This record gives sequence, C-alpha cells and structure tokens, in this order.
Amino acid sequence: MSRRSSMQHNGGGNPHARRYIGLDQIWEDLQKGISQVYARQSMEKKRYMELYTHVYNYCTSVDQSVSARQAPNSSTPPGRVSTTKKDSKAMTGAQFVGFELYKKLKQNLQMYLADKLKAGENLLNEDVLLFYTNQWEDYRFSSRVLNGVFGYLNRHWVKRECDEGRKEIYEIYSLALVIWRENLFKPLNKQVTSAVLNLIEKERNGETINTSLISGVLRSYVALGLSENEQNRTQSLSVYKEAFESNFLADTERYFTSESQEFLAANPVTEYMKKAEARLQEEERRVQLYLHESTHDQLARKCEQVLIEQHLEQFHAEFQSLLNDDKNEDLGRMFKLVSKIKDGLGELKTLLEAHIHNQADVAIKQCADTAVNDPKLYVQTILDVHKKYNALVQTSFDNDSGFVAALDIACGRFINKNAVTTSAKSSSKSPELLARYCDTLLKSAKVSEDAELEATLKEVLTVFRYIEDKDVFQTFYSKMLARRLVQHTSASDDAEAQMISRLKQTCGFEYTSKLQRMFQDVDVSKNLNERFRTHIAASTPLDLDFSIQVLSSGSWPFQQSVTFRLPVELERSYQRFTTFYSQAHNGRKLSWLYQMSKGEIVTNCFKNRYTFQASTFQMAILLQYNSATSYTVQQLAENTQLKMEILLQVLIHLLKCKILQCKDEPDANNLKPHNEIELFLGYRSKKLRVNINKPVKTEQKQEQEVTHKHIEEDRKMLIQAAIVRIMKMRKQQKHQQLLSEVLSQLSSRFKPRVPIIKKCIDTLIEKEYLERVEGEKDMYQYLA
Repeated sequence: MSRRSSMQHNGGGNPHARRYIGLDQIWEDLQKGISQVYARQSMEKKRYMELYTHVYNYCTSVDQSVSARQAPNSSTPPGRVSTTKKDSKAMTGAQFVGFELYKKLKQNLQMYLADKLKAGENLLNEDVLLFYTNQWEDYRFSSRVLNGVFGYLNRHWVKRECDEGRKEIYEIYSLALVIWRENLFKPLNKQVTSAVLNLIEKERNGETINTSLISGVLRSYVALGLSENEQNRTQSLSVYKEAFESNFLADTERYFTSESQEFLAANPVTEYMKKAEARLQEEERRVQLYLHESTHDQLARKCEQVLIEQHLEQFHAEFQSLLNDDKNEDLGRMFKLVSKIKDGLGELKTLLEAHIHNQADVAIKQCADTAVNDPKLYVQTILDVHKKYNALVQTSFDNDSGFVAALDIACGRFINKNAVTTSAKSSSKSPELLARYCDTLLKSAKVSEDAELEATLKEVLTVFRYIEDKDVFQTFYSKMLARRLVQHTSASDDAEAQMISRLKQTCGFEYTSKLQRMFQDVDVSKNLNERFRTHIAASTPLDLDFSIQVLSSGSWPFQQSVTFRLPVELERSYQRFTTFYSQAHNGRKLSWLYQMSKGEIVTNCFKNRYTFQASTFQMAILLQYNSATSYTVQQLAENTQLKMEILLQVLIHLLKCKILQCKDEPDANNLKPHNEIELFLGYRSKKLRVNINKPVKTEQKQEQEVTHKHIEEDRKMLIQAAIVRIMKMRKQQKHQQLLSEVLSQLSSRFKPRVPIIKKCIDTLIEKEYLERVEGEKDMYQYLA
C-alpha cells in the first residue's frame, strides 16, 4: 500500500503502477531475436511483437533505487534513467530507460561485424566486392527490421538524448550504419575502392563488367555519410567523396591523359575528336548507371580538361584545315567539344573571321573587273559568301552569338573594303552597287511572286545591314526609285512598298520619309491628271494624249532641267496645263524636268507605220524632220537649244538605231557641227512599237559625279549638326571626347572620317558656334 502511494507521488498521479523489469530478464531472448533478424530467418508477426514488447516493457519500467539516486542531468554517463525537468512533467508514472539496452545492442552488432570481417579481410578484386555488397544488403535490410523492433526506444529515449545534444547517440538504424562504418567499412575500404576502380578501368577498356557490384558499393558509401555535427543527423557525402570520388577522379585523369596522348600520336585530330566525344558520352552514362549525381560536374570538368583543354593548340591548328576543306561535320564536332572549355572558343572565332574575310576577298578579286559595272554579279558574289558561312554558323556552330559576331565582322570588313571599292577608289562603291542591284531587281517581273519577293528582299537587307555608308545607299536608292516611279518601270508596287518598309524597320522613319513622300506625290498626280482631263473635256480638247506628274521639289532627287526649246507640237499642251495648275494652286511655281519626260511619236514616212517610245529630246529632234529631211548638227542644236554634248549623245543613239543617217561621216562617234544628218527612209524593224528611249551616258556620268558631291556636302552638314547638338548639351568638351561622340552618333548612317570632323569643327568656330577655351589644350566651348 505504501509502495503504491509512493509511485503515485513520483509519477504524477497515475493509478497504474508498473513492476520493475531488469535488462537481464529480457536480453537473452532479445539477443536471440536480433540474431534471428541478422540471419535473415523468417519471423512471424507474433515473434516480432514479442521482441518489440521486450523493448517497450524495459523502456517503460523504473528501478526506484536508481531513479532516486541519479539526477536527471548528472554528468556521469547516462544510466537507465534519463529525464529533464520539462520531460518529468509529461511523464505518467514511468520514466524512460534505455542506455544499458542501447549499449548492449551496440556491443552485439560490433561482435557480429567482427566475425563478418574475418571472412572478407583477405579477399580482393571482384571477390571482395561480391562479399561487401552481399553483406551490406543483408545488413542494411536487417538493420531496418531491427530499427522497427527498437522503435519505442527511438521515439523516446534516443529522441530525448538527441534533444539534449548528445552526439554519440543515434537512432538504431543510424547506429547500425555507424557501427558498419567503423567495424567493416574502414578495415576494407581500400581494397573495396581499389576493386571498384579496377572494374571501371576494365569497362573503359571495352570489357563487360558487373555494374551492380559498383553501384552496390557506392550506394553503401553514400548511406554511410552521416553528419555528426548537426542535431538532426542529416546525411552527407563525406564517405563517398573521401573514400571513392577523390581516388576515382585522380584515376580518371591518369587514364585519359595516357590514352589521349597515345591516340593523338597515331591518329589525326578528326579521329581523336570522335574518340573524345565518345569518351565524354561514356562518362555521362557512367554517372547515370552507378555514380552519385554529385560526381557529374567534377567528372565532366576533369574529362574536358584532359581530353580537350590540354589539346587546344592541336584543335586550333586543325580548325583552319577543316575550314579550308569545308568539313562542316568535323567543325561542328570541334565546336561542341571546345565550347565545353571556358573561353575556349575565342581563338576559333578569330580564325573563322579571318577565313571568311580571306575567302570573300578572293571571290571578289576574281570578278572585280566585271563587278565594278555589274551590280548583280557583285551582290551575288557577296551573298554567296554570306550564305555559305551563315549556314556553317547555324549548323556547325549552333548559331552561337560569338560566331555570328565573327561572321558579321568579317562581312562588314570585306563588303566595305574589297577589290571593287579599291579599284573604284571609293568606299561608297558598295552602297552604290547595292542600290543599282535593287533598281534592277525591282524592275524585274520575277519579284512579283510573294515567296520569291520575300526571300530576295531579305537577301538585299542582309547586305545592306553591313554597309557602313548607308547615306550613300539612301541617295542612290532614292534617285533610282524616283526614276522608276516617273518612268513607270516598277514591276510591283507591293515590292516597292515592302522594300521601303524593311528599310524603315532597319534605319528608322527619317531614313525613308522622302521615299514615302514620293509615293504620295504619285497618288496626288493621278488625281491631278483626272481633274485636268475633265477640265480639257469641258473646253477645247488637245490634239494629243497628255499626262503629267507634279512632284514636290524637296522630296525628289532630280536636278534642274537643262536648256531646251520645247517642240511646237508640244507647246500647246504645256501652256494649257501651266494655266490650269496656276489657277488651281496660286503661288506655286512649276519647274519642268524635260530630261525626265517622254512620249510616243507615230511615223508616216517609212514603209511601215511605227510607234517610237522616245525621250522628249529625241522627240524634239525627230519632229524637226516634219519640216525638212536633212539638217546639220549645228542647225539641230540651234533649233532644240540643247547643249552640244547632250545633242551628240541623242544623235549617236538615233544614228545607231538607223532612224537617222549621216551623209558625210560614217563613224557616228566623230560627229562635228557641220556634219549633215538626214532621215533614213529605209528604216525597218520587226516590231511596230519600238522603244528608243535610252539614258544619255554623259548625263548619267554627270549625275553620278553630282550625287557623290552632294553626299559629301550632306555629310558635312550632318557632322556639323551632330557637333552642335553635343556641344549644346555638354557646354564644354575635350577634342577626343567630341570626336568619339560624333562617331558614335553618326555610325548608323555613315562612318565619318576624322579629318572631315576636324574641318567641320573649324567651320563651326568660324561661324561662331564654338570657340577654343584659352589656357586649356584641346577644349571647346559652346557659344549660345
């Protein structure tokens, strides 16, 4: 009775008393059960519960004398009773006991593994692996069963010890692993690891191996990595890395260093690259098959260093040969390998850039003499080079940004400076030829199909993007567009619109604003013609068909008309329209561009009735022969008021067409003012409609010279405007900084030459926009 009341006092009022169960009472049967578990003998549920109950009863019993004598936080090794103040409040009549049982179990497992070690300590190679993996699998499985048997101990006594920060106490399964690590892994790990490395080398040599032996060992190494520094006993990879990974990586370096040197000594680099590629894939698969995933990055880096980085010089030397021989597949393989090395692609990019430039230079040199005057040949040669190496960059170099940049730099260099630009003594030759190519293209009926149009314009814009002097292209393109619109020679309005749209996307609205205004003028002129025809129909009709295009002088790149006397036959139309327009638009002045005008003239003097499509100048000369059949060159000059240089060009073409003939000079190119030109009445042509309207070469040549002159003048104005903008914002600026900013601002339109910028600065100083700061070298100041 007194005992029960004492238990109620110590246990917090639990009415159920537990009798004391000593460790000696249960250990013999418990030990048998543990042996049964590790022998992998079958166990009925009833027997399992008996073992669990032994642990439970022991853990929940109390030895009163020990409990009274031992303080909960005693500095002596933990005894059977372990409590804290906090825990004692929650206890319901029993304190949890466990240290002696934990100690007994630990000793039992140590003895068990000591016996196992004797069986395996003299084994080597696959024998030791077979022994180790079999024992490990059995031991691991049995330890999990044991962990269940001692589940109550884990949940209470072990948990309390861990909560108090005791590092030497583990859950039973973890305890089993620690004991394995200390008593079987450490004595055997050198021979086990050595056997694993030997198997891996055999596999690298092409032999078939039992990979499950390796994976079994390495899973064990991973499982044994318990972190003892953290309260929650998290798993670490320390055992795996120290016992296996460091040795494996060193072995890998040794193996591949030897193999790569031997292979390269006996085989070409192209074959070595295939070998290296295969080896890298094998090591990748090795990680997936049996290595821990944490090894992947270090193994990959080690293989890349040994197989690739150490042989970069040989790769670089071979790269040029592969480029020369167009070995795209091998180039792609080299790129994939070298791209794995940090900063490894730099030399390949440099070599590619130099190669593309050299190949393009050679290609343009071969056709330079013809290409100077053949825009299609010139542009097509450039496109052929770009297509070839753009395809190479996309396929073999995976469209890598560095290789794209190398292609762009090379193309920029050879397009803006090559044999054609050198022979023309002008860096502006490329944009001029590209503009002329566009002119030919947009006059061609082939561009009418959408798919082909899209592809062709894309090609043109490809070359355009590399052009430095985009202002030169703009000037020539606008002149040629103007001619196409005025002479109605465009094959497709849609093609024209698409081209302008693409230029606008590339260079902005300002670049194409004048081009778009030209189209607006053409539309306005159509309406104007309709109104003029209505006006004529309401009064006295003209005796010929007459249409007009009125163009805004600021948008169209035409020069003022040359001196010329309009034929009497056309005078009436000229007067009627001038009067009509003046009435409709008071204050506007019309400047007639006779050199851009054309018409049709019908013949009645030949055997057949022909219709000639002729320029206004040609019409003026031919209409003279309504009054007489023969004129001297001088008389024609006086009658038409054309300059002799232009008149001779027109006459030469009419003579070559055999509409006119010269009585006293068989060579049309040697005409003199006194030579007599007469109508050739025997003229014949297979066509009844004949186009004799050809551009005058002298006029063309002069126009090109004037165009280049205007470009230079426009550039000076743009440079001056840029300088003023910069100085207005900065107020003061050093010379070199000012040059840099001007170059940066104008680089999208053209590349200004430094001497020109300096001249523009001097001009602005003269105009008092800037001044030099006294006492400070190379410093300019803005004058408001």
